[in-house]
Amino acid sequence: MADTDKTQPAAAAEHQEPTRTFHLDMSIQEAMQVHPRVREVFAAFHLGGCAHCALGQFETIGQVCAGYGVDPDALLEVLESLLDEQPEPPQG
Repeated sequence: MADTDKTQPAAAAEHQEPTRTFHLDMSIQEAMQVHPRVREVFAAFHLGGCAHCALGQFETIGQVCAGYGVDPDALLEVLESLLDEQPEPPQG
């Protein structure tokens, strides 16, 4: 019988990054579809808030961060935190 090291998978699992919904290669359009408050987060980071600063729907989060000098880790952290809260039902 072969001697196998059973600690490898457990050790690898401990060092895995948590699965993230938002990522730098995600388009703005995709991000907007994840949660109804994504637009508010972009506005809080001064992204796309005025007519001459409109975000392209096909630009990625990474491109927008680079173009506007926004810390991508900070933006992704706030976007991910949206998923911890319950979205408000649409008013209508």
